[in-house]
Amino acid sequence: MDALDVMANLPQVIPHYQPIFSADEHGVVGYEVLGRFQTETGPVSLGPFFHDETIPEEFRIEVDDVVTKKALDYFLSLDDQTLLIFLNRDANLLMLDRGESFLQLLLTYEAKGLALSRIVLEINEQHFKGDVDQLSHLLTYLRTYGVKVAVDNIAEHSIHLERIGVLSPDILKIDLRELRKTSVHQAYQEIVHSISLLARKIGATLLYEDIETSFQLQYAWRHGGRYYQGYYLAKPAPEVVPRDLLKDLLRQECHRFIQQEKKKLETLYQIAEQFQQRISALLGKYKKAADFNELISLLAGELDDVCFRIYVCDEDGFQQSGNMFKRGGRWELQPQYYMKNWSWRPYFLENIIRMRSRRRGILSDLYTDIETGETIRTYSYPIDERHYLFIDLSYSYLFEHDAHY
Repeated sequence: MDALDVMANLPQVIPHYQPIFSADEHGVVGYEVLGRFQTETGPVSLGPFFHDETIPEEFRIEVDDVVTKKALDYFLSLDDQTLLIFLNRDANLLMLDRGESFLQLLLTYEAKGLALSRIVLEINEQHFKGDVDQLSHLLTYLRTYGVKVAVDNIAEHSIHLERIGVLSPDILKIDLRELRKTSVHQAYQEIVHSISLLARKIGATLLYEDIETSFQLQYAWRHGGRYYQGYYLAKPAPEVVPRDLLKDLLRQECHRFIQQEKKKLETLYQIAEQFQQRISALLGKYKKAADFNELISLLAGELDDVCFRIYVCDEDGFQQSGNMFKRGGRWELQPQYYMKNWSWRPYFLENIIRMRSRRRGILSDLYTDIETGETIRTYSYPIDERHYLFIDLSYSYLFEHDAHY
């Protein structure tokens, strides 16, 4: 797109609006404003124009202001004055005058009756080249006027998560394009999980975008998404849509997600109950084992169909046995693991206390094993008040019993 053509034809610069749906209301909660340029063959995206750093900064700022003004005029004309309005801004351009021109534009519309609490400033942080602390100060200042802040595409560049913490946005946007690949690497799942934990810590809302299938919508729902956006729900258009456009569809989808999640949780509960009974019986059977190494050797023969590693730790996480490890279909004792400490692992001590107080075993969530790289779950069980048995379940067993997701 030729920048001079755009600048010479600013009346052809128009906003389009992509709806954002909420999980709690199942309706439209707001819109992302997207720049378009009207051509003879139809509107084309101005995304390449805004992202082209060879185009003068003042050109990009002027076009962005044209899109913003037309959008805000349109929203002021609507009966519904509660919709959130997501405005994209290049953080580098925003910082040229410390956001002053952007703020003055917003204040002009506040004087016309627009509540600034409806505005969500959306920035793509990983392209920012300046001082993140200065950017943080600006965002904090804008918040004093009621403006909310969203950070875009953070799952693609998780290396910047520490900077996200500094900016402390109100909304974190996660792009789900990765899920359209044939297989999603476990690392991506862990990145999304980390982002969801970060969002909870800083009090941010998760918005999943680029949703193009029901599967992606379910993924977003399962991973803490409150807001959803994408072509599966609605494409950008020159006008807004009814709030309840997809209310029935989203309720049906949500009901299906809930049923599937409940079925999964029931399956995991049944597996945990089966292990509770099975391990309890086996420990009774082998209570006369001379030591923990002999115990895990005997258990390995009994649990050959379900696991690949067994060991015993005390209440402080110090290993009181070696590892019984299954390699190439054969079990071997690895004595070098004796007295290794695992208390640094997430949830380790918490789970010890849970097992001690409940006197029951615990089935872990899915995670990637450090040594094998395999996706596994661990079943842990209290042998007595001081010692705990850990059984690493193989992926093949989890897959066979629908416990692999």
